[in-house]
Amino acid sequence: MSALKADMFDAPIETIASKAMMEPPVHMKHPNAVILLSGGLDSAATAAIAIERGFELFALSVDYGQRHRRELLAAADVAASLGVSRHVTLRLDLRVFGGSALTADLDVPKSRSDAEIADGVPITYVPARNTIFLSLALAYAETIGAIDLFLGVNAVDFSGYPDCRPAFLDAFERLANVATKAGAEGARFTIHAPLLNMTKADIVREGARLGVDFSKTWSCYDPAPDGVACGACDSCTLRRKGFEEAGIADPIIGRRVIRS
Repeated sequence: MSALKADMFDAPIETIASKAMMEPPVHMKHPNAVILLSGGLDSAATAAIAIERGFELFALSVDYGQRHRRELLAAADVAASLGVSRHVTLRLDLRVFGGSALTADLDVPKSRSDAEIADGVPITYVPARNTIFLSLALAYAETIGAIDLFLGVNAVDFSGYPDCRPAFLDAFERLANVATKAGAEGARFTIHAPLLNMTKADIVREGARLGVDFSKTWSCYDPAPDGVACGACDSCTLRRKGFEEAGIADPIIGRRVIRS
């Protein structure tokens, strides 16, 4: 059973991996890093890459009122399966702004072609989401003495989100190094996006190589009431394409995955 319970969605801030770990972390052999962990296959693969590179991972997930809150359960499962040192889920309800099919009563686009997915910024874009999330990750990093931030953005097989592009990541890294106490004192933050130039098939293959349990991940933006992925939103389409082109079976296809 997932460490994330349904009633925990009502708490403003939750530490998931271990509620006993409330004291500042002690010195560790490996350098600390913060990862934005959504529960999707991209962030799971990114976490595995960071671990392979020798980082001690501190995961951050955000309950922002997203339509597909099922991903938060997946994030808790992924964090536990990869053995991160601490997993924090922070509640920040972006439904107060809306402006996205993920945070407002707007239809999620379905059954779009690859050309349609690649054309423009879709209604599933959440205004400034990665700017907000990276800012939170940066604050978390300062508290644990970390200068490395990981996120699973991709600019090849993706939905055209502007905050998944190299220019955004470069700009945020510059910001991190002038907007923080650590930066002012000489620390140099690095934003790591190891999947940035990989196809979705490459990401699936890399995750498989690193032993990621894809059955614990979640991608669908608009799951059915019975808990089955819709199979038609952009995220489901890109996931299906990735597994098919990688020649690997997707373990969650057609399976009811909502759990109490």
